[in-house]
Amino acid sequence: MSSLLLVRNGRRAISVIGGRRRGTDALSGVHPAARRTIIDLSYSAHFMDFQGSSIPSSMKKLVVNKLSPNFREAVAMQTVAVPTPGDADLLVRNRFVGVNASDINYTSGRYDPSVKPPFDAGFEGIGEVVGLGLSASSRFTVGDTVAYFTSGAFSEYTVVKAKESVPVPAVKPEFLTLLVSGATAYIALKRLGDLKEGETVLVTAAAGGTGQFAVQFAKQAGCHVIGTCSSNEKAGFLKSIGCDRPINYASEDLAKTLKKEYPKGVDVVYESVGGSVLELAVKSLATKGRLIVIGFISGYQSASGFPPFKGDTLPIRLLQKSASVRGFFLPHFFSDYREALGSMMQMFAKGELQCEVDCGDLSEEGRFVGLESVFRAVDFMYAGKNLGKVVVEVSPPAVSNSKL
Repeated sequence: MSSLLLVRNGRRAISVIGGRRRGTDALSGVHPAARRTIIDLSYSAHFMDFQGSSIPSSMKKLVVNKLSPNFREAVAMQTVAVPTPGDADLLVRNRFVGVNASDINYTSGRYDPSVKPPFDAGFEGIGEVVGLGLSASSRFTVGDTVAYFTSGAFSEYTVVKAKESVPVPAVKPEFLTLLVSGATAYIALKRLGDLKEGETVLVTAAAGGTGQFAVQFAKQAGCHVIGTCSSNEKAGFLKSIGCDRPINYASEDLAKTLKKEYPKGVDVVYESVGGSVLELAVKSLATKGRLIVIGFISGYQSASGFPPFKGDTLPIRLLQKSASVRGFFLPHFFSDYREALGSMMQMFAKGELQCEVDCGDLSEEGRFVGLESVFRAVDFMYAGKNLGKVVVEVSPPAVSNSKL
């Protein structure tokens, strides 16, 4: 039996039991003698819409209607009723949502083949709590700012389990960068990188959403960091966050540069591109080198999802150098998640961690504002134009007549 109290349009509080709205005896179907108060209405402000602004009756969200690696082909905008949170849930008004390379793996159904369309898209957001269930109120109240990592983020309002919500001090997109991109780099390097002071670390796509964090965490560990990127602007950014040797592969030959400047190889590779870059990374490993595969974005848009990889010589190359290739998928490391987020948020608060956000201000059509901008943001990222984490600013709909 679940309980919920919300105020919409500031007009009235409604107690819901088992999905029913309590009203007069005739409407509720509950005998007067059997009725009991389960909510102390003197505390109803905890459940009210923030600062008296209304929760509208409808909202927009992005839904996957067809499995495809083509985001525009797979996803469509829908107008639906604003959902009602359950007893242990929060209703979050999204202010910013994160765009990830793996969003099209999600729309392709690669993560869970058993899930069939339609299903909601997106999996990270940050915003304000505007409604919540009774149990959730033990930890949260309306007006709290939270970030979350769960499915259905590409929506103006999202219901999130309270236990999966992360309190944040402000609705800043920088906090959003930590949920997936930052956590991936932090945990992967800590658990699989075995970084030692003085080692050489190669980060591919280093100026991207997760690469920027890998560069900084490797530097904090006392390593010499090499970062690949596609422009001089990105190379300049990498220098600003501590990268020792940015390599703009658009103007420099990556293979020749690595062979000439690092003849003994690199100790750790944080790799997210795949294909020929992954092949080069294997060849560039030093003795006892560790190659961490956190993705292979170069193949995500293909039908198979995998870029071509010539792996015939992989066993002998690893054997000759006592090297290893290690895969990392964030959901397998959730036991490390809270510690990672807490540590990164402290570093950010102290000015020890830079969280670069790209909201599309320099894109042809301008800043990514509104849920419809998610389509442009995905295209922008796959064109390799982003510097930092791609984030969309969500504009909730104007207040309309309440459905309650």
